[in-house]
Amino acid sequence: MANEFLIDGMLSGTGVRNAVDGGYVDPKSLGLSDRLSDRIATWQAQYEEVHFAGFPNHRVAELDKEGEALASMVSEELSGALVGYFSNGFMKRLD
Repeated sequence: MANEFLIDGMLSGTGVRNAVDGGYVDPKSLGLSDRLSDRIATWQAQYEEVHFAGFPNHRVAELDKEGEALASMVSEELSGALVGYFSNGFMKRLD
């Protein structure tokens, strides 16, 4: 069975969730590049700010667009893994 991960901006998460076993994982522990791991951390911190601002639709849409791009980058770096995207602002999977 292939690994499956979700890029997910949940408050207090890491930005990457194991979609099969549950729980958040450190992006660097997956072997992602430092550059991509840092981008995920920055994006996740921005999503936390949006959480505390009440999830303004325009900001959620911007962060979801970036999150979907991050999912694509993670997929490229983790060949063989399934990588999707979960919008914390809209509380649904978008892929």
